[in-house]
Amino acid sequence: MSEIEIWPGRPFPLGATWDGAGTNFALFSEHATGVELCLFDGEGTETRIPVTQRTALNWHCYLVDIGPGCRYGYRVEGAYAPQEGRRFNPAKLLLDPYAKSIDGTVDWAHDANVLPYVPTGEEDADLEPDDEDDAAAMPKSVVIDDAFIWEGDRPPRVPFADTVIYETHVKGFTMRHPQIREDLRGTYAGMASEAAIAYLRDLGVTALELLPVHHISDESFLAERGLRNYWGYSTIGYLAPHSEYSASGRRGEQVREFKGMVKALHRAGIEVILDVVYNHTAEGNHLGPMLSFKGVDNPAYYRLMPDDPRHYMDFTGTGNSLNPVHPSVLRLIMDSLRYWVTECHVDGFRFDLASALAREFFDVDRLSAFFDVIHQDPVLSQVKLIAEPWDVGPGGYQVGNFPVLWSEWNGVYRDVMRDWWRGFANCGDFASRLTGSSDLYEADGREPFASINFVTAHDGFTLRDLVSYDHKHNEANLEDNRDGTDDNRSWNHGAEGDTDDPEIKALRARQQRNFLTTLMLSQGTPMLLGGDEMSRSQGGNNNGWCQDSEISWYDWTDAPEKAQLRAFTRCLIALRREHPVFRRSTFLRGKELKGSGLPDVWWFRPDGLKMTRRDWQGGEHVLGMFLNGREIPTPGPRGEDIDDDSFILLFNAEPEDRMFTLPRRRFGAQWARELSTAEPDAEAGSQRFGARTEIKVISRSAVVLKRVA
Repeated sequence: MSEIEIWPGRPFPLGATWDGAGTNFALFSEHATGVELCLFDGEGTETRIPVTQRTALNWHCYLVDIGPGCRYGYRVEGAYAPQEGRRFNPAKLLLDPYAKSIDGTVDWAHDANVLPYVPTGEEDADLEPDDEDDAAAMPKSVVIDDAFIWEGDRPPRVPFADTVIYETHVKGFTMRHPQIREDLRGTYAGMASEAAIAYLRDLGVTALELLPVHHISDESFLAERGLRNYWGYSTIGYLAPHSEYSASGRRGEQVREFKGMVKALHRAGIEVILDVVYNHTAEGNHLGPMLSFKGVDNPAYYRLMPDDPRHYMDFTGTGNSLNPVHPSVLRLIMDSLRYWVTECHVDGFRFDLASALAREFFDVDRLSAFFDVIHQDPVLSQVKLIAEPWDVGPGGYQVGNFPVLWSEWNGVYRDVMRDWWRGFANCGDFASRLTGSSDLYEADGREPFASINFVTAHDGFTLRDLVSYDHKHNEANLEDNRDGTDDNRSWNHGAEGDTDDPEIKALRARQQRNFLTTLMLSQGTPMLLGGDEMSRSQGGNNNGWCQDSEISWYDWTDAPEKAQLRAFTRCLIALRREHPVFRRSTFLRGKELKGSGLPDVWWFRPDGLKMTRRDWQGGEHVLGMFLNGREIPTPGPRGEDIDDDSFILLFNAEPEDRMFTLPRRRFGAQWARELSTAEPDAEAGSQRFGARTEIKVISRSAVVLKRVA
């Protein structure tokens, strides 16, 4: 590079900021003794620039005529004293923690060693530093131009009560879609394509919850096995969209492409929720690589063991835990979140292992600084905030304990619904989850939509595999099937995996419809695992985190059973959308409504009589539910009550058919069958039943009736 004009620059904003004439670089490091900014030209030649200005613990400089597309990194000097928690090693090139674009991934096959020590295989190998330069094997940070033409883009702001979440993966959803151009498959542009958006709109979902799109780094042992970190819970860049999901380029182009995807989805009325991983990074434990944070300021960025700072606290099972107690780390998290909302227009976040973020020291504290800062933030307090309310540390299971403004993945809902349709959970537990889990959320002022209801998610079996396998089959992960949780209790379906037995196939299909019906008609916010609506299988693999392959990618080939389930799911989502009785903003109480003289919800046995205490706690897995459509409170400033149709839901999780007697005439004189999971193609309204008449509910099925008189 030619002579570069260097100015002192500013300590804020952190990262690389181009202003049209040059770029300001700012890096936080509390314990460093020196910093070098490293620039790389197109051939990879490195130019090192000492950063001598330090203000408020931030090292900074301004380079004239350096602009978008410039690749850079840092080398940070200081003590290499692992026993004291310090691991500075200027031989190792570091990514900017605030990089908005990252070019490339770690080249584990390269001769250069990205570990800060010589890997001898010994447990104490990290105590001696390695002086080998690793720049050739490292990805590079990239200066970007933030400008983007949003064309009046506005967030859809779908109320939580009206939200249907579709959890999916940018690459997995698009990689084999036949109507998406081949060069766009697996990319943000592919997700923004006409075909992808048309599919989502037709299905009726209102929000995409994308598995991590922050820039990630694969683990070295995966590279050795020829595998990839497909899920992406291995973040190394909290402000950079993962470059490998870009069709247009990796030197800033991926940022524009990501923004274009958000703009296209917003035009279709679909929100974008990002799955974010602020609890740990890709750098692993004391024997892990040095890619960024570990070399910039290890004791600031990570939670170290108080009595042994060489080692890391690990509330995540990945080797390290980020340290949001440190103000500069908390600032990084908040700056990252605000960037994705203000600059990239995303609509919310799902926080991976959110309990880890709430830990001030060891205990989970629901009033920790992290929550306090978010709640007072004028930007972040207005977007969707979803917690995965557990981690692997002591006391980490916190379902129901997150504060107001937060919704939670309701793991209790998942477990009870699975057990109900297996024939294990009792009627009382089933009814509690069906009506929004008031026992978990009502006491602290939250509403039913605080419960993110789900039966399956990326982590575990797909819906088809859930009802098809008694045991996991993770052999392709090359861990001798030891990984993943093997807790799928027997379905008594008679065979594992694919089968030609028509009775078993029919039962499995019915069970999938049972779960989808229960999910979409439960109070709360439904989350559908992408592909469950088309009976997607991973061949029994319930831990596909490392399967960037056809095991995880969606299979879009046509099949009658896929089309039938997709149509059934579409009808369920439409039924939920058209009837606010299924998406109430307040909890059901079983009390009489003045306008109808009937309770908002009433439960009955197969004989049409009211459930007794004994029925709730034991007996058969059969239940009738009357859902009153009168006087439904609506959210928003007007807060008016509206009237809707009333419904009866009949559930039979027993292996034999059951006859249900409908309730007395005062609940409704005539009822039309809206749907049956045993007869998915039956036309809505094709059958009618009077009060106190009998209806056969096929074994392991559900029937939905709508009041017509």
